[in-house]
Amino acid sequence: MPDASLYPFEFLIPGTPMSMQSRNRPRLHEYKNDVQALARARQMQTFPIGPTDDVPVAATIYYFSADAISGDVDNIVKPILDSLKSVAFNDDKMVERVVVQKIEPEKDVAFEAPTEQLSAAIDAAAPVVYVRIDADLSWRTVI
Repeated sequence: MPDASLYPFEFLIPGTPMSMQSRNRPRLHEYKNDVQALARARQMQTFPIGPTDDVPVAATIYYFSADAISGDVDNIVKPILDSLKSVAFNDDKMVERVVVQKIEPEKDVAFEAPTEQLSAAIDAAAPVVYVRIDADLSWRTVI
């Protein structure tokens, strides 16, 4: 049973996310370190000992962009999930589901009952990325 103090785990990444397709490998490495630092800081605020069990998790990633996006939204997933190893889960093989969505400024999107962190992302100056890791796997029965 997952510890309710860690999940759901939510945090924000200010700025434009890096793509796994980036040719600038040093910058991609730096980006992953930055994401891990942001996640670690949030994890220390919510549950300092971090993930304690190898439990299946689901990831939700919303990219609130400042402009229309020309790249593929799926390329931002891997650097983010790689950065969360040992912060939000022990191993990224525990991630069973990923939902990723780009939210461009000209698109109308409404969220029903957003959490505090999601509300902060909605209200933040774009670009910003909202990340949620959750051990609630009730979606399994919907498929």
